[in-house]
Amino acid sequence: MTLTTQATAEHIYATGLRNQWHPVVPSRFVKPGAMRKVTVLGENWLLFRKSDGTLSMLADRCPHRGAPLSLGKHLGDRVACWYHGVEVDTTGTVTSVPGLPGCNLEGKALVTALPVREIGGAVLAYFGDEEHPESCELTLPEPLLDDAIDAFLCYAEWDCNWRFGMENLLDPMHGAFLHHESHTMFDGESQAKFRIRETERGYFFEKTDQRGVNFDWVELCRTGVDWVDLSIPYPPSAGPGGAFGIVGMACPVDEGRTGVFFWRYRKVSDWQRDTWRFLYKTLIEARHWEVLEQDRVMLEGLPEDADQHENLYQHDLGVVRLRRLYQAQAKAQSRAQEQTRA
Repeated sequence: MTLTTQATAEHIYATGLRNQWHPVVPSRFVKPGAMRKVTVLGENWLLFRKSDGTLSMLADRCPHRGAPLSLGKHLGDRVACWYHGVEVDTTGTVTSVPGLPGCNLEGKALVTALPVREIGGAVLAYFGDEEHPESCELTLPEPLLDDAIDAFLCYAEWDCNWRFGMENLLDPMHGAFLHHESHTMFDGESQAKFRIRETERGYFFEKTDQRGVNFDWVELCRTGVDWVDLSIPYPPSAGPGGAFGIVGMACPVDEGRTGVFFWRYRKVSDWQRDTWRFLYKTLIEARHWEVLEQDRVMLEGLPEDADQHENLYQHDLGVVRLRRLYQAQAKAQSRAQEQTRA
């Protein structure tokens, strides 16, 4: 499985939580009839897409000698290892051993294959452990399922731990400072009070004295995959549709890298949708990348032990809550593995 019984709570906390779904890469990274090596939770995987568009995700390890399957050859419905030609299908089953036909490897599922879903132009995969190989229930973000909402996916990879990316999203107050010069977050007070409001799927972290002016609220949603929803006011020059929303996710690539996924969305239809899409691609997208670049520079500049030398205050309640939640889950997963070992 994806999590060995040797994993400690510290390792899980650093490389990503198990027994849940994670975003992997944009779907466009794997064209029909192609395959691509990816790293998620510090482990190497192979994304394999058949010519009909069907996507599979396999451990990037040949069951014969451990060579990377990603160096092999795409054979339509299976991959052939470059080292000795062993063929593995999309379920992880060995279908052929050319060097010794009929040997006992054939017909056995010897390569881990993960459940995958595609939504909003992104690949999601379930990462379990020995006790939880079957995927948990997955409820996808509503804005990515609503036909009345139009969304653009923005993806980037940053050199920082995945938790820094998630914590940044649970810290609305940084919008008034780090992004003050942006086209959307220039307005509003630089002082605020916050509260946590519980929901059935997570919690809101929101300003109590300002709404609809800046980055004033965010909701953490834990629905089989962790994601956030937030809203940013738009100036009239951005066209019809009112405020725009962001669905955000983070992929734990390894201890020092994070894949960030941002779906920018608006509820628009007919000619308004066409206008919004035109304005986004010709004007607004570049401005959004400028905001993301500010986040990237800041998060990559944080030392690895930044959270060990902090002095937090009331604005950080959303971050503190997130850390406690993730630390508790990492410890619980580690204890479960210790019991399995015992």
